[in-house]
Amino acid sequence: MYRTDIGVIGLAVMGRSIALNMADHGFKVGGYNRSRQVTERLIEEHPHENLVPFYELKELVASQERPRKFLIMVKAGKPVDLVIDQLSPLLDAGDMILDGGNSFFEDTRRREQQLREKGIYYFGTGISGGEKGARFGPSIMPGGDEAAYAHIAPILETIAAKAKGEPCCAYMGPDGAGHYVKMVHNGIEYADMQLIAEAYLLLKYAGGFSNEELADMFARWNQGKLKSYLIGITADIFREEDDFQDGQLIDYILDSAGQKGTGRWTSLESLKQGVNVSLITAACNARIMSNRIEKRKLAKELIPEPKGISAPEKAVMKELVEQGLYTAKITAYAQGFELLAHASKEYGWNLRYGRIAAIFRAGCIIQAEFLEDITKAFEKNPELDNLMLDSFFLDGIRKGQESLREALCIGIKNGIPLPAMSQAAAYIDAFRGVPAGANLIQAQRDCFGAHTYERIDRDGIFHHDWGQDHE
Repeated sequence: MYRTDIGVIGLAVMGRSIALNMADHGFKVGGYNRSRQVTERLIEEHPHENLVPFYELKELVASQERPRKFLIMVKAGKPVDLVIDQLSPLLDAGDMILDGGNSFFEDTRRREQQLREKGIYYFGTGISGGEKGARFGPSIMPGGDEAAYAHIAPILETIAAKAKGEPCCAYMGPDGAGHYVKMVHNGIEYADMQLIAEAYLLLKYAGGFSNEELADMFARWNQGKLKSYLIGITADIFREEDDFQDGQLIDYILDSAGQKGTGRWTSLESLKQGVNVSLITAACNARIMSNRIEKRKLAKELIPEPKGISAPEKAVMKELVEQGLYTAKITAYAQGFELLAHASKEYGWNLRYGRIAAIFRAGCIIQAEFLEDITKAFEKNPELDNLMLDSFFLDGIRKGQESLREALCIGIKNGIPLPAMSQAAAYIDAFRGVPAGANLIQAQRDCFGAHTYERIDRDGIFHHDWGQDHE
């Protein structure tokens, strides 16, 4: 009988990659997939002395010493419950199940409680980095029982990406904390990608930059304060030649993008928590609008284009968009981390925001240079209410907000949709804004529904007789 250190259940792209990652690091991995053919293909294409195929769950379970450890890598939702239903009767108290998919955190909380009652530890384990990250070092966000985490930490922290020698993996908190952090990570990712797409639209359709110029520009940005995984791959994308004809591939890709749901979850959870994540919501809505291809074509014929204005010379335009993008990026991360702070209090997770930023520094999609500065901000002030109040990021907002506004004006005047950048400016103004117009809203609510109002000159709750009926 083979002896294994951990079992990976689900050997599609992500499961296969992380199983091979574990095997490369010297762990004996038992691999199991519902379809025998998938397991056989993995072993045929990627033979590895530390990767052992199993075709029966009972045999996989029997291959481990207690406490046993199993990482589920299947599609979120019902498939996870089905695997748990098959696996849990074979386990003993003290054994552990890790869910490495993009499960909704409330599902994770439910499963954790149900399995805890059986003495089985359940970890909602966010994994970011895509196929390459899973294979060679992802960012990992486990949540569950803190004491039990010691049994899985050696594996997870060994296979994780490293930033300055530190593993991009850390215990997040109890029950659904790990999947919640991953959800917000993905929400920030949506905003980040949309902001970069809007910068592209401004530069190409208002500024007149070619793909070659864009590639050079983004490559230069990736050497400075905008340095990040997404900026780096964007520079490469602009250079990529098409497979079928002359020109760059970017110009032949359909202007429509899908989404898997984590961004929407972030937006919905923000409404529940009463936190403004307008950039993430705008990014989700932008993808929705991008899918209305036929309606967009019709509307283009019916709604006239604005007269438009000339963009400034290229050197000025490039600087405006760079500064505006950086300013908006600060705003997106500020919104995401504020949502984490509210959730931490709501669910009693005691999240460590500086550590969260630190594990995002490598391996994941939103890895970026200024995550170092986010880590420093929370190390300096663990109770920081909003990133924009930290001196480093406050200075960035002060220096960059005018560029953001000028870039927006150019885009809006030329009919370029900039929903995320627009929300960044709106958020900054709402955050610092007095007045906000809420006095009028209070008056309206009291007028039509007697909902009362508060005053600026005295304490208490008031109601005014507005003098007439309104229909």
